[in-house]
Amino acid sequence: MYTRSKFLTFTAVAVVMCTAGLVPSVGHAAEVPTGVPAGETVRSYAENHGLTAADVMRINTLNEKALSLGQPGKPTGSVPPNASESSRAAADGGMETPPAEPLERMPDPYRVYGGRASTSVGNYIRKWQQVYSQRDGQRQQMTEAQRQALAYGCVGVTWVNSGNYPTNKLGFAFFDESKYKDAVKNTSPRPGETQSEFEGRVAKQSFDEEKGFKRARDVASVMNKALEGSGDENAYLTKLKAELGKTNDALADEDGRSNFYAALRNTPSFRDKNGGNSDPSKMKAVIYSKHFWSAQDPRSSADNRKFGDPEGFRPNQSTGLVDMSKDRNTSRSATKPGESFVNFDYGWFGDQKEPAADKTIWTHANHFHNPNGDMGPMNVYESRFQNWSSGYADFDRGAYMVTFIPKSWNTAPDNVTQGWR
Repeated sequence: MYTRSKFLTFTAVAVVMCTAGLVPSVGHAAEVPTGVPAGETVRSYAENHGLTAADVMRINTLNEKALSLGQPGKPTGSVPPNASESSRAAADGGMETPPAEPLERMPDPYRVYGGRASTSVGNYIRKWQQVYSQRDGQRQQMTEAQRQALAYGCVGVTWVNSGNYPTNKLGFAFFDESKYKDAVKNTSPRPGETQSEFEGRVAKQSFDEEKGFKRARDVASVMNKALEGSGDENAYLTKLKAELGKTNDALADEDGRSNFYAALRNTPSFRDKNGGNSDPSKMKAVIYSKHFWSAQDPRSSADNRKFGDPEGFRPNQSTGLVDMSKDRNTSRSATKPGESFVNFDYGWFGDQKEPAADKTIWTHANHFHNPNGDMGPMNVYESRFQNWSSGYADFDRGAYMVTFIPKSWNTAPDNVTQGWR
């Protein structure tokens, strides 16, 4: 039976399409993934998964409304409580909430292949209950509200583990300005490639996801040092500035009202009496990631919307911060008739201590849970960084977000084991 999603406190309605697959890196911008014959181009998510243009259009229409729905003063759902079940299903795009899983039921083994472990959403719930559900050391059954959030797919995975719908306000990336300028000056478009395609490709190749991820990890580490022993927000901010000053980090010069310094106070679980209870020492900084398209300005040229905006979502060269306020969840425009692209992908990292990037595990999903519809059931993936940082033709940007969760939660442990054996 279709169920309408009920929402807890969050800042935007969840979006419903994600991506998965081993394809070229957004950051390293390999034009062809490993195993793809030379001369072939990277395909879109729709091409890889047999989605029609109508399927993607239906999904993206809902996604593009996400920034306005759920804002203060607006309803979090678009369907009245007395609506028929069919109306609810239509509004949710056919999404269903996964059923509850017994707390004591152990997970089945995952299917492991090519740097990725894959499983059903129900089996992920079982693993989550065994490994990540603890609150103050006590395992918890995933609630209906959490399962409703999880059903949204990749963003649902991050939502359940972070405790709130991801707002993406504190994002980091790395862009090699010198590499970009050198390529634009000293290389030319490929045969048959337009100037817009050339500039978009060169910009994409000038992003390095591994360095962007490292920047986010370094910042989160400094934040966690500042959180230790801080009894109130002022104490945390004083320690944070002092820690940043030790390395002359440019973030120390950010305005006190910036997203960077306001990030902790703007985290709902920090203020929640059952979470941080406004005590910074009870919180920890964690990381998730988002892949998306660069040309989201409504004034962008048609060519930029097709091939990317070379100026779009570049990080500040001193701080690494990305201005995500212009992210509208807008997908790439078609480059040929019948083509369609999805909006984004989210991956959950948490606070793993593994120093080697490619040994870290990222949890994401294929799409929203639609077991009785055309999309089919939701699958959850646990991917190594090289696999996660890959992207389809749908994306040309990847940002690494820092947020906070209570230390009493176990959704971001120091060590994460891929799959279940």
